[in-house]
Amino acid sequence: MSYPKKLVSFLLIDMGLVVASVYSSYFLRFNSFTPDDYLQQCILYAVISVAATAGCMLAFRLYQRIWQYASVTEVVAIVKAIALSCALSYALTALLSGKTVPLTVFVRTFETMLLLIGGARFVLRLIPSGQAKRQHMQNASAQQNAIIVGAGDCGTLVAKKLIGNKDALMTPVAFIDDDRSKHHQVVCGLPVWGGKEAIASAVRQFEASHIIIAMPSGSRKQISETIAICKQTPCMLKIIPKIDDLIHGKLSVSQIRNVDVEDLLGRDPVTLDTAGIAGYISGRTVLVTGAGGSIGSELSRQIARIGPKRLLLLGKGENSIYAIEMELRQQYPALALETVIADIRDAARVDDVFRRFSPQVVFHAAAHKHVPLMERNPAEAIKNNVFGTKHVADCADRYGTERFVMISTDKAVNPSSVMGATKRIAEMYIQNLNGTSETRFATVRFGNVLGSRGSVIPRFKQQIAAGGPVTVTHPDMIRYFMTIPEAVQLVIQAGAFAEGGEIFVLDMGKPVRIVDLASDLIRLSGFEAGKDIDIVYTGIRPGEKLYEELLLDDEELTATKHQRIFVGRLSGVSRPALELALKRLEKAALEDDASIRASLRLVVPTYEAPAERATVEMAAGAEPTGNNTRNGNAGGTSK
Repeated sequence: MSYPKKLVSFLLIDMGLVVASVYSSYFLRFNSFTPDDYLQQCILYAVISVAATAGCMLAFRLYQRIWQYASVTEVVAIVKAIALSCALSYALTALLSGKTVPLTVFVRTFETMLLLIGGARFVLRLIPSGQAKRQHMQNASAQQNAIIVGAGDCGTLVAKKLIGNKDALMTPVAFIDDDRSKHHQVVCGLPVWGGKEAIASAVRQFEASHIIIAMPSGSRKQISETIAICKQTPCMLKIIPKIDDLIHGKLSVSQIRNVDVEDLLGRDPVTLDTAGIAGYISGRTVLVTGAGGSIGSELSRQIARIGPKRLLLLGKGENSIYAIEMELRQQYPALALETVIADIRDAARVDDVFRRFSPQVVFHAAAHKHVPLMERNPAEAIKNNVFGTKHVADCADRYGTERFVMISTDKAVNPSSVMGATKRIAEMYIQNLNGTSETRFATVRFGNVLGSRGSVIPRFKQQIAAGGPVTVTHPDMIRYFMTIPEAVQLVIQAGAFAEGGEIFVLDMGKPVRIVDLASDLIRLSGFEAGKDIDIVYTGIRPGEKLYEELLLDDEELTATKHQRIFVGRLSGVSRPALELALKRLEKAALEDDASIRASLRLVVPTYEAPAERATVEMAAGAEPTGNNTRNGNAGGTSK
């Protein structure tokens, strides 16, 4: 209905309701027989009330409201409009008739008008539109019952959004909350069934197919524990991600997202020494190599927030560099940003970059990291990971860079892969260079990050989306995980601690069996492992270990000011011996793969051929031993 037609319809209805309110009030006041003098007053009072009510309703814009979405605001507006119209009508009638309206008539008129006019509008709120009816009929068969965990502000807001949303495919049926005072109470018309221990019984009782975790202010540990309980049910899990959205009133049904692997980790957010970080980044020229990669792009985002004088994004792939450049230019338009397309294997090009921009801080994230690919292309791993790092580090030394932080990997510890061995040589080189340079060189070593390119998580998700099977290399494969933002925050913090020569080791949390991770992902996607989607074991790939280590036998691990960062130091390698080894390695890179692996073992005595490593591990079992469990820190990479 158009607005003019709706306005006329509401005015006619309101006029009738006002007249009925006035007449019924006189009728009740005089016991159904109104004296002639009061009858004339009744007619005058009714006419004035009609005009006054229409004027007040228009003034309060009550004919422009959509009553299907009425709330407390509309209730207050109706009360104000009717109270004002009754007061005006009472005064004008007394003035024009010379006789005041009986007080009981005035009170009854106000009450009846409020009941009839307000009630008529809120009846409209309960009547869905024709389109809504049709949509409801279409969605009725698809709607599924949902349990909401959390009966606080967020949970009630979610319930209201779902109940009032015609497009929602879930309908809330009950709340779960650990606050015992809410148990057996009703919130938003829904029962609070009990605490987290009652989730399973609530799912059975209400035949729920979804669970929505509405705890945006809960700690990650609390959420992780809740998810662990919910995983025991056959329900799909959803979660409300951000408390900021609630604060700013931005919550919508579309923001109720699926529970993801990151939610399972249960680690609290990283706390940072912001003053210490700003002290070495703010106002300085910062270079990030490999800036288009998973770690490099996140480094660039977090560095941009700190406020460097200039941020240099260096990478070989133009598309990935362009993507992060556009993102940062949009978010930080005032940031001095330079994009550099360069290959770190090109020594002359790297020298030109340092000569032109003189970066004061370097985060070296560029590397070949994919283990099986590097097993098949060992010469490329040497060129990029060893000599590419050498070119960047030498330039940092030559052009007076203040601080150089290299991103390394747990694969560098007792390496069983070409990739790991090349990263260990890179560690050795920059640690050796630190002994003669004014630049502070440091390494940050950690394991697997969730969602990085080529990692196991995106691969599992692709396989699940395709209907399976999900492939796992070995049932006893163990890895340690952290999120990309979490790892990068700790890398930047470790850079603030660098005095030169350290190998910083990040706390990776608790170990996870890869097969359990696959099962969780299948479960969180709404399927059942072994029934809907199979898990298939494909065998350990070349260069892989069953478990990873973060420390060598001769490394001493000590605490830093940050509880999630530890530091180890190695006895140095003589510069002449290392230079000679690098020359042999450079020559070997031009020969066959067997020569390359032999040369790698000369430089890294702990490097073991994949077959040898696999034999040892299979004999020992999958339980990690030795340095990989020191201080509870270990890591793994799925690349």
